[in-house]
Amino acid sequence: MHKAQPAPDAASPQPMDDLSLIRGGPFYRLQRKSRLMAEDRWHFGRRVILAITVGWVPLVLATVLFNPHALVVLLKDYLVYSRLWIAVPVLLIGQVLMETRFRMIVTHVREAKLLDEAGLRQLDDVIFRLRRLRDSIAPELIIIALAYARTVVVWKTRIDIAPAWAVFHSAGLVHATPAGWYYALVSQMIYQFLIGLALWKWLLWAFFLLRLSRMDLKLVATHPDGHGGLGFLGLSPLGFSPIAFAAATAIGATWRYEILNAGAHLKDFRLAAIVLLLLVIVVALGPLACFVPTLAALRRRGILEYGILAQIHSTDFHEKWIKHRVGREEEFLTAPEISAMTDFGASYENIEKMLPFPLDKGALLGLAVAVLLPMLPAVLAEIPLKEVLKDLMEAVR
Repeated sequence: MHKAQPAPDAASPQPMDDLSLIRGGPFYRLQRKSRLMAEDRWHFGRRVILAITVGWVPLVLATVLFNPHALVVLLKDYLVYSRLWIAVPVLLIGQVLMETRFRMIVTHVREAKLLDEAGLRQLDDVIFRLRRLRDSIAPELIIIALAYARTVVVWKTRIDIAPAWAVFHSAGLVHATPAGWYYALVSQMIYQFLIGLALWKWLLWAFFLLRLSRMDLKLVATHPDGHGGLGFLGLSPLGFSPIAFAAATAIGATWRYEILNAGAHLKDFRLAAIVLLLLVIVVALGPLACFVPTLAALRRRGILEYGILAQIHSTDFHEKWIKHRVGREEEFLTAPEISAMTDFGASYENIEKMLPFPLDKGALLGLAVAVLLPMLPAVLAEIPLKEVLKDLMEAVR
């Protein structure tokens, strides 16, 4: 008798193949060797628990041993929780979303036969180059170097307003506590490395879309998706939403801390919030702009080509059923030209409504929510929740 196979894990990735942007590089190989990940399992639970344990538990222990009077301050510090308990898990779990989107799009390109044999060979060559870039050690070393450089800059500019668990004051000077050093060198680094790594993977994704846009795609102006057959690309920006959410969570926590401890106000961050939202939209949707010239040219060509056929068909219809209809009126309702005219009109209408930018409104809304939702703690730092709910209720009346 054969043993029953266990039910597949809903969070399990597909077997290793050439369609992954995530499963490659030194960090991935380290996780595989330490059994934090497997070929057929993401093991989100153990990876998230390990990240929080390494990033947060030593902070508590160091504070208890060297600065116990500041323990309550640490346990209430949303600045720490936002990165280690919210952003880090979101970035780890978000890897599967980027992976799924990439697989979906590459698979659709092949199954929809958008490329001929020569184009498929080009596609395979692009994926091969992506794998080489993905597996390179240099990008991850650069991410670590940039993260530490940013830590040094931020530490120098914000040490005066650092929380009591992170610094102590002596003879007019500010010094880092053991917990402060650990947070700067380890805890903060976990978050910064993961978000830098996610941005690197997104850059690879943008490179793929750029190369795909330059291939000889078999597009049709009358495609009902309104984007010449590339409407499926509009779902790809959702792969960026975990990155946007993690970054906005950390930024919103920083603004909240400055409101509560440095005398800042929400209006001080109004311009920065707008810039952040626009930046996320540009980075997430920017790769799709590569297809605008191709789709715009397809629409212009479709209007001209189908316009000629429409003129011929409309002229014949007018001659037969308008100028020379006398004595044949009863045949009009069953004439095949009626159905042909209706169908052709629908096809031409698809061309006129075609949009050169393959944007999905749901994806855009998802990005907006990913940026705005993490800002709520900063809002609540200045405006009571009761007032926020009251304003929302009045707005929907």
